[in-house]
Amino acid sequence: MESAKGLYQKLAEFVREDTPVAVATIVRVRGSVPREVGTKMIIHAAGRHLGTVGGGCGEADVIRAGLDVIDMGVPRRVEVDLTEDISMQSLGVCGGIMDVYVERWPATE
Repeated sequence: MESAKGLYQKLAEFVREDTPVAVATIVRVRGSVPREVGTKMIIHAAGRHLGTVGGGCGEADVIRAGLDVIDMGVPRRVEVDLTEDISMQSLGVCGGIMDVYVERWPATE
């Protein structure tokens, strides 16, 4: 797991190199979720990421959104719903919902 300091250092490196990335930040939670408000993840255009917003299918949705944000430059909010029935095959069932804000760094002009 990346430390907050490590994430910010890596983000600064990407900005210095003018390498576009997306930063995903949990901005709201309801119910039981794996991470708290303020947790960040960096998504690289090659599909790699640093940090985590919780893993599983929900994180995959955030990564896909991050790739779109890098490409289009338009920020978006992703709702990660972890309230699926426990009988589902998902490993991400926690019982809550997270709102994740995804923005491009450096921002498009």
